[in-house]
Amino acid sequence: MRVAIVGPTFPYKGGGAQHTTELAHRLARAGYDVVIESWKAQYPSFLYPGVQTIDTPEGEPYPGTRRILDWRRPDGWIACGRRLRGADLVILTVLSPVQVPPYLGILHGLRRRARVIALCHNVLPHETKPYDRPLMKALLKRVDGVLAHSEAQAALARELGQPFVKVAPLPPHLPSAGVTGAGGLNRRLLFFGIVRPYKGLDLLLRALARVPDVSLTVAGEFWGGTEATTTLIGELGLTDRVELRPGYVPADDVPKLFAGADALVLPYRSATASQNVWLGHEHGVPVIATRVGALADNVTDDVDGLLVEPGSADALADALRRFYEPGTPERLRAGVKAVDPEPYWSAYLAAL
Repeated sequence: MRVAIVGPTFPYKGGGAQHTTELAHRLARAGYDVVIESWKAQYPSFLYPGVQTIDTPEGEPYPGTRRILDWRRPDGWIACGRRLRGADLVILTVLSPVQVPPYLGILHGLRRRARVIALCHNVLPHETKPYDRPLMKALLKRVDGVLAHSEAQAALARELGQPFVKVAPLPPHLPSAGVTGAGGLNRRLLFFGIVRPYKGLDLLLRALARVPDVSLTVAGEFWGGTEATTTLIGELGLTDRVELRPGYVPADDVPKLFAGADALVLPYRSATASQNVWLGHEHGVPVIATRVGALADNVTDDVDGLLVEPGSADALADALRRFYEPGTPERLRAGVKAVDPEPYWSAYLAAL
């Protein structure tokens, strides 16, 4: 069976690229003839203000990759569809509605010569724009089915006009760090990943201001710049307690970041699927997370982390105080286990 995955892969960075690459490897190992149709230029910079590409791969690159697609070349979108007419299955990796115009071009060139699945990391973005819903509706009504990562996202896909929807949780695609075991108490927390409003960093800062003698490292790209965050830190009197490390964090620097943290904090206002709980656990670190999306599915409350209701700095401050009660950080760290990816991937490939 010939499978084509259209999506980002190295030198693009981030979870979407890692997932595309790992999916290709696993389908190939399962006996499928797999190609990745990836991007020479994926987005205009004003739509993705962070660093888009990296020099060092995050995992093993997939050898059967073509990097021809260019957001500036609609003729290339149609040509890609023509190339894929011999495939049995085409998987369109959907990370943002801004990908829809190229995908419609690919579908035009394909002319229904293969079954097409939209693999939706998010059916709609966390922070929506007026054009998101009509774009996704235009795509979903033209594909044969959708793979979503949660029941809530599946319901949204059906609402937008696609009746054939499968659900499979996002499987792990993590660097092998291994659980590091017990470490000393640093009285330092970690916020890791791209900083966007829905991820609730402002709530974490307001909570931190109510919990003395605890520091925070914020490591990741700031999509809107650091000015608003720096201002809030100053207003809250946290200048000496919060370290900002803006920008992409290379893979080699990640273990050191987690080794210096007592817990990873995910104060998200909303979420679908995320690798970050597993990333924390892979590095032996408990996770304090809000009860949104799949975060709550991957944290066992009071065993390998703490769960808290979303949207409340008061509730988050209470969780931080509970975490630093005598003996609790050590107990939760002892409860952390690295994730076994195999059952997740078996279910995922079966759904596809």
